[in-house]
Amino acid sequence: MDGLVLCEPTELYNILNQVTKLSRLTEPNYLCLLDVRTKREYDESHVITARRVKQEGKEYLTPESVDLECVKYCVVYDSNTSSLEIILEDNDDENSDNHNQGLVLGPAIECGRVLTHLTRRPVYILRGGYELFSAMYHFFRTQKIIWMPQELDAFQPYPVEIMPGRIYLGNFSQACDPKIQKDLKIKAHVNVSTEIGPFFVGDSDKLLHIQVEDSLEANISPFLRHLCHFIDIHLELDSVILVFSKLGISRSCAAIIAYLMHRHGQTLKRSWNYVKKCKGNMCPNRAFVNQLQLWEKIVLGDFVTDISDLLY
Repeated sequence: MDGLVLCEPTELYNILNQVTKLSRLTEPNYLCLLDVRTKREYDESHVITARRVKQEGKEYLTPESVDLECVKYCVVYDSNTSSLEIILEDNDDENSDNHNQGLVLGPAIECGRVLTHLTRRPVYILRGGYELFSAMYHFFRTQKIIWMPQELDAFQPYPVEIMPGRIYLGNFSQACDPKIQKDLKIKAHVNVSTEIGPFFVGDSDKLLHIQVEDSLEANISPFLRHLCHFIDIHLELDSVILVFSKLGISRSCAAIIAYLMHRHGQTLKRSWNYVKKCKGNMCPNRAFVNQLQLWEKIVLGDFVTDISDLLY
């Protein structure tokens, strides 16, 4: 459907957890998250920062405070819309024996079609709506309607999701946060930094510590086979894994990229672009990029990616 794009729950989760110096939710033109369910449903609980879309008759009223032309992400959700397909529904005609077929659109799609005329970017429709998202990320439910700027400044993003419900990518402070560990059901850690913390004390099987500096002299290559083996083993054990470094933008990102190349037998460029989409401020240093190129040759048998083409 023109102008509408289906948004997976993981995509919205990662959009909500992007960060620069502060959470990107502090930026007024970053995300417009719209809830088109009933007022009763919205008041009962909704996704954090979501605004309810009001209606006059059958007309959807967009929030006056939002300039959709400037918004990077406009995401709309209802209760459970699962696709962008138009549903054909049989309508009985009381005055005849004929059945007429009518077009039925979910509320999110109806609202989204209106919004496509107000923005130059695609409008995202959340697959599965609130029901699926809240089931996957119950800790992002809220009854809070108004978010003050200082509250958004204080918002602590969660690690981004690389493999839904299986692998997360974050920073040292997130790895030390017991609430995050509990909410995401983290069972194993890969610490790609020189920092140490109270992770699984006495249970070394659940912690892999790769002690490398984030410098142009650092060498992560000797650890990559062990890294991939550790993650493979824990995926087989159905453990949820958090890969992290001090800031979560260089060493841990390089480690995740290397693992995706190994797991899927894919190029550095493809793995790079995927992680970049999940974590917008990803920025492995140039030494790690060169080492990932060598890793690509080990995984694929040849150099495929021109690293000068990788977008920082």
